[in-house]
Amino acid sequence: MATSEFYHPSLAFLMMAAVLPFLPGNRRWKWLLLLPPLAAVYAAFTNSPGDHLTISWLGQTLKLGHVDALSQVFAQVFAVMSLAGLIFSLHVNDKGQHMAALLYVTGGFGCLMAGDYLTLFAFWELMSIGSTFLVMLNRTRESVLASFRYFLYHTAGGLLLLAGLLLRHKYTGSFDFGPIPPGTATCADWLILAGFCVNAAVVPLHAWLPDAYPRGTVTGSVFMCAYTTKTAVYVLARAFPGWDILAVAGTIMAVYGVVFASMENNARKILSYHIVSQVGYMVAGIGVGTAMTLNGASAHAYAHILYKGLLFMAAGCVLYSAGTQKLDELGGLASRLPWVMVCYMVAALSISGMPVFNGFVSKTMTIAGAAEDHRTWVALGLEVAAVGTFISVGLKLPYFAFWGGKKPDPERKLKPIPANMYVGMALLAVLCLTQGVYPEMLYKYLPYQEVVAEYHPWATWNVVQALMLLGFSGLAFYIMRRVIEPHKALNLDFDWFYRLIGRGVLWLICKPISAIDAVWTIVWDKVALRLLKLLAAFSAWFDRAAIDGVVDGSAYGVKGLGHLTALLQNGRLQHYLGLMVVLALLIFAFFWYGL
Repeated sequence: MATSEFYHPSLAFLMMAAVLPFLPGNRRWKWLLLLPPLAAVYAAFTNSPGDHLTISWLGQTLKLGHVDALSQVFAQVFAVMSLAGLIFSLHVNDKGQHMAALLYVTGGFGCLMAGDYLTLFAFWELMSIGSTFLVMLNRTRESVLASFRYFLYHTAGGLLLLAGLLLRHKYTGSFDFGPIPPGTATCADWLILAGFCVNAAVVPLHAWLPDAYPRGTVTGSVFMCAYTTKTAVYVLARAFPGWDILAVAGTIMAVYGVVFASMENNARKILSYHIVSQVGYMVAGIGVGTAMTLNGASAHAYAHILYKGLLFMAAGCVLYSAGTQKLDELGGLASRLPWVMVCYMVAALSISGMPVFNGFVSKTMTIAGAAEDHRTWVALGLEVAAVGTFISVGLKLPYFAFWGGKKPDPERKLKPIPANMYVGMALLAVLCLTQGVYPEMLYKYLPYQEVVAEYHPWATWNVVQALMLLGFSGLAFYIMRRVIEPHKALNLDFDWFYRLIGRGVLWLICKPISAIDAVWTIVWDKVALRLLKLLAAFSAWFDRAAIDGVVDGSAYGVKGLGHLTALLQNGRLQHYLGLMVVLALLIFAFFWYGL
């Protein structure tokens, strides 16, 4: 396939990130930010399948542009999300934030197009760097510390991936990136899987996500909720379909995320835990590995990026306007931020699987596929997670933020929300509704078209089942609304183990150092100080006896020599002549008697 028929979606993002620092400091350059996502949208819908931009480097063949049905569907939603995200962030004057976002999206597209592990690893690390700065550039103490923790996590994940791909190359002699049958797994494959699972936030490797995302910038977290975990879902779907361990891990993620989300007070932390939960649906679908569940994982990733981006946009607007994201400090915002509330509810009903919204047409596909494959516990776990999602995101968060929370203070001023933020939210809200009403808009791009016709989301039982679950969930929330009222607390999940490990490492380091320090203190006080005193006394004696004696003796010798030479210099000429005669006679006598 000719390279002229292919345009790499990451190219324009990379070029814009490179020239952005040199653009004038006024607002005119901001509209240029929309050019890369528009080019990416065009490329995502027009690129031809096949391998493009295949180059040789250091004896290796790198495939920078691998396009197939799986990469194409992810590229489409990545492109749409980049457009909505950059529209949402047009009011930001910080070039650093825009550069970090552009590099982050560049890395995401590079991973989607990678046809080999070396290319994948390079863009994988670029994503890590860009997203780290999206957290750090919030410029608070908490965000800077969280960014370092985030970077450490992803550095560890990157090292696992690097070790795996190098070992795999040793075993196979190739860096090709493709499916790995579960029965043929080697140590290298497990290392690669572990590296992917870090970015997918698989429990217990997930703690970086609820730690960093709520502390990122308002606009940065919108990008982060879309790319890191979904890129990991893509690479898992490409390399590890049908791995049973992923079905178990995904089900645990789905339930685990909603449990901790229901306890949280921070709006963006609630949404962060729900990323863990919703990605669990995708990971479980990949683990089941049938064509139906793989389609479901791809469809749910597509829908999730749209509604999760919208959720983070709405929560970011609340934070931007009210100055807080804690539910116990919010309330009564429905009348003061009505359009934010409307956009939030569209996203909340989408993630909850309400009919007419896109979450309904994607989430149920994975559950139905698991049930058809007789994975009853997987399907049941995902249904339970759906109930928790509606309670925490669809009811709890909007209830305490927009209606029944803290009594609103009429004197409290809200910061006006820029128009571009509303435009970005409106774009995603329209897509969430449109895909829900016309699911074929999404289904026609799924990778396994042979089974698309077998699933009908609007079947009577699917609709009735969804409405029953949501109805009973709403009733449960109404009864328990006082019990789950938000309160100030720091909820630690697996962070507790990480902190315990950290304390253990510090103990192992600090205790030996303290022991050495204690011994050194005793030695210093009892021995070293006395030796120093003796050395000082010897030094004083040596100064007096040796140095002074040598210096003084030398001085006296110089004085005597000086007196003698003075006499010689002042003597008479006949004295020298007489001395010369005596010396001549002595020499003559020596030679005479010697012969």
